[in-house]
Amino acid sequence: MTSYAQDPGAPDPSFLSFWRERHLCTLTTLRPDGSPHVVPVGVTYDPEAGLARVIASRTSAKVRHVLAAGEGGARVAVCQLEGRRWATLEGRAVVRTEPERIAEAERRYAERYGRTPRPNPSRVVVEISLTTAMGHF
Repeated sequence: MTSYAQDPGAPDPSFLSFWRERHLCTLTTLRPDGSPHVVPVGVTYDPEAGLARVIASRTSAKVRHVLAAGEGGARVAVCQLEGRRWATLEGRAVVRTEPERIAEAERRYAERYGRTPRPNPSRVVVEISLTTAMGHF
């Protein structure tokens, strides 16, 4: 196994392959007091756009934490693991409400996880502009 940093916009094939496998992930946001809030989520990785996406309900704590960070977005990390293999993507997250962005995130989620997400009129997308990628696999 190898541990190393990746270019999030141009990862090597083994890193990208691991992100295309179906894995539950975690999203880490920061609460107002600075403590970490870690929750399980589905994540899609789009290196061409330099984005990771998480679909969520507008009223969730993770969305509230991102919104509380203001216009510049919130520093966040998403991680997935399987046994000794793991990969992390870090960046700045913003909340998107545009229907076309939600539809694209839902399409990518269905592609990765093999099922269409349940309807949710409160759905938003947490879009993470990636700055860092690393892993061990």
